[in-house]
Amino acid sequence: MTPEQREVVERSVYYRNCDAARAAGAAPIERGEPGYREEMDGDSDGTACEPYY
Repeated sequence: MTPEQREVVERSVYYRNCDAARAAGAAPIERGEPGYREEMDGDSDGTACEPYY
């Protein structure tokens, strides 16, 4: 998948924040998956809205 294709997929779904993604049952969100945004990936590891234990 090209970077351009990945961006189209990621932007095909929008979650306002991680609480919204969790409420939709979508979290965690991996880079390249619908709804992923770097802004929601606090540690820049490619996984947004990951659970903290």
